[in-house]
Amino acid sequence: MSLLETLRKDMFSATKDGNTTKADILKMAIAAIKNSELEKGEPLEDKEIVKVLRKEVKKIQDSISQFTTMGRQDLVDRETKQLDVLQEYLPKQMSEEEIKKVVKAKIVELEAEGMKDFGKVMGVVMKELAEQAEGGMVKDIIESLLNA
Repeated sequence: MSLLETLRKDMFSATKDGNTTKADILKMAIAAIKNSELEKGEPLEDKEIVKVLRKEVKKIQDSISQFTTMGRQDLVDRETKQLDVLQEYLPKQMSEEEIKKVVKAKIVELEAEGMKDFGKVMGVVMKELAEQAEGGMVKDIIESLLNA
């Protein structure tokens, strides 16, 4: 069963069970996937669906940050519940320590020295960790290690 089919099945189950929070966020995710399919002109593979879901997660995280700044705990709580639902469908993310180990190994392997080699290291690391690590965290780790 594809990831999109799983999302649809779970959305229908959540609707039937009266779980409007889960049903609503899954509807939004499915709509985002459909929009991406229309742009591409063909159905998305699971790997591409994960990228769409990651974008939706990023939007929700940004909203949580803004609502926290505004002191709107009610909206923070709502967005956090939505975030939890979407993260169920994403591959498990590596910890910062696990990412550091991979980055350190790649820096040694590529004989990278300083920020001039940032692009080379970033490309290799992201290719290896694509589904398991958020790009922003990888970028920060590489920068800190290359500047050390």
